[in-house]
Amino acid sequence: MSIIFTNGCFDIIHRGHLELLKFCRENGSTVIVGINSDESIKRLKGSHRPVNSEGDRKFLLESLNFIDKVFVFKEDTPYNLIKQLKPDIIVKGGDYKIEDVVGNDLCEVRIFKYVEGYSTTKTIQNLTSR
Repeated sequence: MSIIFTNGCFDIIHRGHLELLKFCRENGSTVIVGINSDESIKRLKGSHRPVNSEGDRKFLLESLNFIDKVFVFKEDTPYNLIKQLKPDIIVKGGDYKIEDVVGNDLCEVRIFKYVEGYSTTKTIQNLTSR
């Protein structure tokens, strides 16, 4: 029985997110997702983000069968949340290197192969260029 943790903004859910969450489920019995608070996203992505509120993002993720629990964290990284939850494995997308993943000193890290062509930034760019 292993606990899998992943995190992100999950601002506009797309296929890349769903493939990553499916991978999480395939690698463990319990999947926990940490999402950045609205304030944290503004600090990291700028004042134009998030598109969807943390309450809406949390609700959407909690509605997915792949996920057991969702936590909102206010810091810029989920390090304290990871320390508190003590997962067995952290999963991050293929745009990360293991040594750059927050919490790599606390447990095993697995990198999910990046799903080409899917990103929230790209989705926003596509919408605004129409």
